[in-house]
Amino acid sequence: MKKTLLILTLLISSLVASAQNTSTSYIEKFKDNAVRIMHETGIPASIVLAVAMHESGCGNSLLAKEFNNQFGVKGLDKHVLMVRNKKKLTSYKKYGSVKDSFEDFSRIITGRKQLSYLQDLTHYDYVGWAKGIQKSGYAASHTWSKQVLGLITKYHLNLFDENPSDQQQVIASTK
Repeated sequence: MKKTLLILTLLISSLVASAQNTSTSYIEKFKDNAVRIMHETGIPASIVLAVAMHESGCGNSLLAKEFNNQFGVKGLDKHVLMVRNKKKLTSYKKYGSVKDSFEDFSRIITGRKQLSYLQDLTHYDYVGWAKGIQKSGYAASHTWSKQVLGLITKYHLNLFDENPSDQQQVIASTK
């Protein structure tokens, strides 16, 4: 009984550790993309990263793997998605690259009329952005913004929203 409990505990610990590594490697891989989008559009980098992480399961979802769709974005065209060895016709957008998915997300967020008021928020107000995106109908879940904000908090993604010159000043003041 003790051996079984020990093995089960080690297995769970291993799964939790691998999930953590997946999240941190996803952040490392796409943080520069998110920061660039923030500087171009004003959308907080933390929002870009957290929404991508949430919607794609850190790049592990079927949509992310098959369609490079990191944000669960739907379109007008139909595409075939293989789900458990069965063909499924879906309206999710298919992208040539993950970068294209990030670009389209920023275009959607900055281009939709019902989201235009978000442009009045600063790129430091990630809470306002998350709640505003949810209110606009981006996601059907009533807990979507809480989940996105939870990722921002857990992984300190809001640090990517800071001005690089401010970060240099903080680093200099700690020396």
